[in-house]
Amino acid sequence: MALVQTVVPNTEIIDRFLDAVWQEAGLRANTLSAYRNDLTQFSKWLSKRQLYLLKASRSDVLAYLAASVKRGISAKSSARRLSTLRRFYRYLLRETLIDVDPTSEIASPVTGRPLPISLSEDAVTRLLEAPNAGTALGLRDRAMIEVLYATGLRVSELVGLALSELDYRSAGLVRVTGKGGRERIVPLGEEALDWLRRYLSDSRP
Repeated sequence: MALVQTVVPNTEIIDRFLDAVWQEAGLRANTLSAYRNDLTQFSKWLSKRQLYLLKASRSDVLAYLAASVKRGISAKSSARRLSTLRRFYRYLLRETLIDVDPTSEIASPVTGRPLPISLSEDAVTRLLEAPNAGTALGLRDRAMIEVLYATGLRVSELVGLALSELDYRSAGLVRVTGKGGRERIVPLGEEALDWLRRYLSDSRP
């Protein structure tokens, strides 16, 4: 059980962590600065919700990452923020300041997998336009291909998605549960969103 029974100020916890990683790994000043910035941003987000770093849950971390993507940060930046939070919470767990690491089952955001080099631009266009969007089945297939192309999801991940995991009305995000039950937040992109909305409005009962 964690030894800390009272709420410790977020700034103090961040300072303890930075001192520890500097002594252990001899990190450069710019790396420490990036860690501080990432943790401060998360701390401010939590504070607005009357939450604390030591009390953050897995749902809090996922909600923060989703909010970051909604504000327009890149998948690379989102992955870096999660990496910082992982190292931070592993430190807290090691120091018995928390009982559970809220980042342990969260997968890193992905930027999408590149298409094979042998697939030309014309071939991509033909693939996207192959389904007959004038039919319900064709519209479904076009929406699926657009989502696959935009997100880099595995086919198994796509077919396993529940409608509740898609935020297609506002943020344009999808929450994906991958291997090992890990969740990640993936932006859909405007083109995929347009086709997805069209399919859901025109072809579903």
